[in-house]
Amino acid sequence: MRRFLAAAVALPFLAAAAHAEDLGSASYRFKWLGPNDRIKVEVFDDPAVPGVACYLSRAETGGVKGALGLAEDPGEASIACRQVGPIDVEKAKRIKSGEEVFARGASLIWKKTQVVRFYDTKRNVLVYLTYTDRVIEGSPRNSISVVPLHRPQ
Repeated sequence: MRRFLAAAVALPFLAAAAHAEDLGSASYRFKWLGPNDRIKVEVFDDPAVPGVACYLSRAETGGVKGALGLAEDPGEASIACRQVGPIDVEKAKRIKSGEEVFARGASLIWKKTQVVRFYDTKRNVLVYLTYTDRVIEGSPRNSISVVPLHRPQ
């Protein structure tokens, strides 16, 4: 039920963003009623840069509110992006810097965790930033990952 509600709320945010696959989770806080609080690990492929995959870990609130999809997840996430296949370097250089490549609802309506991609021309790398924002007030907690772009030899 929670996933259905979260998906329904997040659907407008995910229209242009990547789809994530769940890899697993680890419980970090016991709850007497409902599921435990967990850290989920997901992976998604960058939709504009084939050959790059990003692994995202994020906290998910459990308990009764979490089971019903009414809880607000903590605004904490970590990211690691890697080259997992060939990258068209010239195509990657033409991407729009600051583009959102992934978003996931972190509350019923007002909060989302997102990943934004930048291209650093001087160092020839893609930089992926994850953070959580709210309509009124976001969180400065963030994480970045860098993928170097090298021409094939």
